[in-house]
Amino acid sequence: MKGKQKSKHLSLLILLLLLVGVAGALVVTWFRPYKNYPEDEKFVLVARGTRSVDIARQLEGEGIISHRALFLAYLKTIKRSSRLQAGEYRFDKALTIAQVADKMIRGLIYYHEVTIPEGFSLFDIADLLEQKGFVTRKDFLAAVSRGDLIADLVPAVKNLEGFLYPDTYRLTRGATADEIVHNMVERFRQVYGRNLEPAIKQSSLSLKEAVTLASLIEKETGLDEERELVSAVFHNRLKRQIPLQCDPTVIYAAKLKGGFKGEIYQSDLELKSPYNTYRFPGLPPGPISNPGLKSLEAALKPARVDYLYFVSNNSGGHVFSTTLDEHNRAVAAYRNGLRLESKRAAPKQGPS
Repeated sequence: MKGKQKSKHLSLLILLLLLVGVAGALVVTWFRPYKNYPEDEKFVLVARGTRSVDIARQLEGEGIISHRALFLAYLKTIKRSSRLQAGEYRFDKALTIAQVADKMIRGLIYYHEVTIPEGFSLFDIADLLEQKGFVTRKDFLAAVSRGDLIADLVPAVKNLEGFLYPDTYRLTRGATADEIVHNMVERFRQVYGRNLEPAIKQSSLSLKEAVTLASLIEKETGLDEERELVSAVFHNRLKRQIPLQCDPTVIYAAKLKGGFKGEIYQSDLELKSPYNTYRFPGLPPGPISNPGLKSLEAALKPARVDYLYFVSNNSGGHVFSTTLDEHNRAVAAYRNGLRLESKRAAPKQGPS
């Protein structure tokens, strides 16, 4: 009888030791760094709604963890299996299962810096974001059709062209098109509130008109010293009811109709589009691009000059003219490939 009891106790002791050994091995494995991918860095995108078991399988397949079962066991032990957050994660060194789990529980997702250049249209932005793998062009264009995001500042707009502020954004590939668009509009709101609101209230232009004019300025020149001069030309033409004859508006009109061929043809100048400022007087019905702060400020503060015309000087800038004769001479020089210095009048005193 005593022999049987000793044998039973011994079996229990051996089983206990085995369990302790397995548990110890498990814990050691949880806290042993692991890396099984050849690249210097590995990006793993976890889609929203992905189950923990599928995330574990994904991590194992990418060489981030050694065994999915050990990862799931760790999550069960710490009772956090339902708290893994979606998003894109960057791994660049060996990590323990505990470290991988902690990274994903805390949602330490990787953000890419993406620069939206000044003067990009909503179509340009859509193409850029699709090219970089964030959202599809279709989804982005659907998201920017929500004029309600800016309706409190600019009522009844059909899309958000002009109000997607050009800047460098930190984006994750788990973000939706709606989230990206919301961030860009919020950035515009910040710039408007800090830099533009007082000037808009004192201006004869509405916010929509100011942004529209700024979008033309942005497309016409990339030189800061020219922005107020280009603005003056457009303001002067508007006052005199002279068509703006802004080439970028013609290009935009042609693109909307799907017929832009890379350069402007006579048929483009004759397009029956309200964006065609050769054919229709005044400002186009809305912005043609998303302008930066300097163009927005220039739209509200044109130079005090009498210029009505400008043309390229073949060296990156423009020649500004007051009379048609002066302008025609500048155009002839441009066509002959001559490099001209801009002739700039001294600013007038008093209101323009």
